[in-house]
Amino acid sequence: MLSALSRSLFHALAASPPLERLASRYGMARGGFARRFVAGESVDEAIAASRALQDQGFHLTLDQLGEHVATLDEADAASRAYVRTVGSIVESGIERNLSVKLSQLGLHLDRAVCTDNLRRILMSAAPAGFFVRVDMEESPTVDTTLAIVETLRGQGYDALGVVLQAALRRTEQDLGRMLELGVRVRLVKGAYREPKAVAYQKKAEVDAAYERLMRRLLVEGDLPAIATHDAVLIERARQLAASRGLPAERFEFQMLYGVRRDLQAALLAQGYRVRVYVPFGRQWFPYYMRRLGERPANVGFLLGSLVRERLS
Repeated sequence: MLSALSRSLFHALAASPPLERLASRYGMARGGFARRFVAGESVDEAIAASRALQDQGFHLTLDQLGEHVATLDEADAASRAYVRTVGSIVESGIERNLSVKLSQLGLHLDRAVCTDNLRRILMSAAPAGFFVRVDMEESPTVDTTLAIVETLRGQGYDALGVVLQAALRRTEQDLGRMLELGVRVRLVKGAYREPKAVAYQKKAEVDAAYERLMRRLLVEGDLPAIATHDAVLIERARQLAASRGLPAERFEFQMLYGVRRDLQAALLAQGYRVRVYVPFGRQWFPYYMRRLGERPANVGFLLGSLVRERLS
């Protein structure tokens, strides 16, 4: 795990406009450092990367990067961009699956507007046979996020799922609520810095909570998504599925684009469903910095690349 000093460094780097401007010149160019974790800046690049994955046998979910918009106009623009992405995916013929962050659609500005923006996406996506998953963000947004999902499912958008975070102490109750409603759940550990009162702080505690929730989700969930790169938890999921006689098509593992590609390939070769989360878009820098923060060994590569670019 990162030290407090390392975490502070990554937050400072991610919030640095000069570094972001410098990175933007090189990071997403052919062979750029961010290409490991981000499929491209345009939907066409994301579709090309997704098609290559699909040809290998992976399942897909595309995510147009962006979050915490500052104005309702930005939220409106984001929802319209997603509608265009729906059209591009249909035309391309790749799997029809999207992930969406509600803060990108105005969650922190106006709940009703955010709901309307998500509905706009679903009105375009649902008739084309898409499945749309709502990502979970910081703990103060959980109640509103779940309420919006419930509202739109109640309006007939059944192909709408949600993400739950094992790190949050409340998630066991939230999982029961979603299972009762028949909502498809992606279970993640959770990447947000949360206070002790609402979230487990130690890795061992988070792992234990993840395993408890995973056990219930595998037994009771509809195509549950076990989203982790933790080989120990993945092995426990496999063991539980085998002991329960759950066929491989009954659940799926989900992983990030460019992360543990060896493990992704191994699971696929063993006959499991593996879905790759494919992010794209011009707002790739904060996302990339989070991925970098998860693997500090990449820091030297990033800084060295930026220095060389600046001196060239």
